[in-house]
Amino acid sequence: MTETHLDHVVLWVSDPLASVEFYEKTVGLTGVRAAEFADGKAPFPSVRVSAGSLLDLAPLTMAGSMNAIPGAEGTAGHPVNHVCLALGKQAFEALHARLEDSGVVVSPYSHNSFGARGAAPRSFYFRDPDGNIIEARHYDE
Repeated sequence: MTETHLDHVVLWVSDPLASVEFYEKTVGLTGVRAAEFADGKAPFPSVRVSAGSLLDLAPLTMAGSMNAIPGAEGTAGHPVNHVCLALGKQAFEALHARLEDSGVVVSPYSHNSFGARGAAPRSFYFRDPDGNIIEARHYDE
């Protein structure tokens, strides 16, 4: 690999398996290691965003034992403002419809907000079951 890319983002969740279900059924991502987590063989499950990136769904109960920087007690569980998922236009529209059908509150559309690939024609925000804020956007392609 010669290009730097985002490998994973860790989200703190109260019920990792319920979170996997939400991200699979409502958001449309694929679960990773859910069965291993359920069997006690993995510390947390994940969902795949793309071939090279994951959202790790770490149990909030682990926060006390996970300090990412030695000597920086209390850093585990530090909140993240939001995570953004870029989708194709049809997938973006399908996600918006699934969220609304599931009763998930979505924000009004934003227009021309800046991201990794420039200005996105539309984006919106929603919360997962643990209150993590997720942005969805599409680019002209």
